[in-house]
Amino acid sequence: MTDPVLSLLDAELTLSGNAGPVEILHGITLDVAPGETLGLVGPSGSGKSSLLMLMGGLERATGGSVAALGHDLTALDEDALARFRRDNMGVVFQSFHLIPTMTALENVAIPLELAGLRDAHDRAEAQLEAVGLGHRSGHYPGQLSGGEQQRVALARATAPHPKILLADEPTGNLDAANGAQIMDLLFDLRDRHGATLVMVTHAPELAERCDRVVRLDDGRVAA
Repeated sequence: MTDPVLSLLDAELTLSGNAGPVEILHGITLDVAPGETLGLVGPSGSGKSSLLMLMGGLERATGGSVAALGHDLTALDEDALARFRRDNMGVVFQSFHLIPTMTALENVAIPLELAGLRDAHDRAEAQLEAVGLGHRSGHYPGQLSGGEQQRVALARATAPHPKILLADEPTGNLDAANGAQIMDLLFDLRDRHGATLVMVTHAPELAERCDRVVRLDDGRVAA
């Protein structure tokens, strides 16, 4: 058996709220195989995005364990988690999260520069070309459409060739045409770099493209 890329065992997440502790995830046990595309579906508030954040070490499990590429994320401090994400993960959010004072090229080059790559700008330019935005590399996010901004975000996430690609409703803020283009690009880049992809989506047509779908309900795996 091939070791899983992501492995959760009885993972729990409880966050502090104004009215006291709020239990978000309850005993999630789940393995994701190398190269697999896993879709996370379920109603709003079911814990999909929270589960994705646990997988990426962006939230720390309050119970159980979360491992990625054989590393126990619950045992790493914040600096070690940041380095692990930099070296192994790419994350695409619904809201783009581009730095408004940086050009498209500079936004894509950031993770490459943080990794100490001397050819960061050359690789960033190549990745912008790969998502069809080579001609917009000098533009700022405010000068780009929503679809173009998400292309830049996708280029930034995939430029370091991550082993794990996490996508949280990557088409949620886009119209149908732009959303379809972004998903085609996401799957194409995943295939090109051989990444394992975990994606939160409400769209049935996107879930159908995944190798496996996990449905969450009230913070638990329902199916």
